Amino acid sequence: MVLNDVMFFFVSFIASIIGSICGIGGGIIIKPTLDFLGLSDVTTISFLSGCTILSMSIYNVLKSITNDKNNINIAKTTPLAIGAAIGGIVGKQIFNMIKLLFESQNVVGAVQSVCMIVITIMIVLYTIFKGRIKGYTITSSAVCVTIGVALGILSSFLGIGGGQMNLIVLFLFFGMDTKTAAANSLYIILFSQMTSLISTIATKTVPDFNPFILVIMVLGGISGALIGRMFNKKLNNRQVDKLFMFVMSIVIFICVCNTIEYMKVL
Repeated sequence: MVLNDVMFFFVSFIASIIGSICGIGGGIIIKPTLDFLGLSDVTTISFLSGCTILSMSIYNVLKSITNDKNNINIAKTTPLAIGAAIGGIVGKQIFNMIKLLFESQNVVGAVQSVCMIVITIMIVLYTIFKGRIKGYTITSSAVCVTIGVALGILSSFLGIGGGQMNLIVLFLFFGMDTKTAAANSLYIILFSQMTSLISTIATKTVPDFNPFILVIMVLGGISGALIGRMFNKKLNNRQVDKLFMFVMSIVIFICVCNTIEYMKVL
C-alpha cells in the first residue's frame, strides 16, 4: 500500500510539473498513467485525476492573476471557459451514461483510451505543421462559447482536463504564442474541472475513493505546479514546444498499451 501511495503522489507531482510548463493541466498524463499502473478502477481514477487537475489549475491561475506579468487574457478566454464549464457537465453525463450501458468498466476505459490516442495524434500532427497552417481570429462570443462546450465535453468525458486541446484552439483561433496559450489554457481548465466536480457531487455520482489518496494527489498537484511555474519562466517557447511533443509521444504509447489491455479482458 505504501508503494501505491508513493506512485499516486509521484504521478500527480510529475504530471503537474509538466502540465504547468506546457499548459496541458496534467490530466492527459495522470489518467492514462494510473490506468496503465492499474492502481484503481476507471471511474475512481477519472475522479481523482479531475480533482488533482482542479487543484493545480487553481494554484496556477491565482499566481498568474496576482503576477505583474499576467498572461491570462480574460476578455478573450472567458467565453471559452464558460463554454468549457457547460461542456464539463455534459461530458460528465455522457461518461455516466456509457458507464451504465456496460457492466465492465474496461469498456469505458477502452473508449477513453482510443479517444485519447486519436486526439493526441491529431494534436501532435498539428504541432509539427502549425507553421504551415493559417490561423484565424475569432471575435464572436457565441462561437467561442460553442468551441468551449466541445472542449469541455471531451475533457470531462476523458477525465484529462483537456489542456492539450485548449492549446490548439488558442494557437489556431486566437494567435497566442506557446507560453501565453499555456496560461490561458489553465484558466479554461479551472472552469471546466470545477463545474465537472460540482456536477459529480450534485448528481451523487462520486465514486468510492480513499480520502488519503486524494489528499496526497492534490498535494502532488500543487507542489508540482509550484515547480512547474519556476521552469516555465526559464524556458522559451521552442523548448516548451519540444517538451510538449515529447510528452504527447509518451502519452500515445501508454494509451495504446492501455487499449490493448482493456481489449484483452472484454
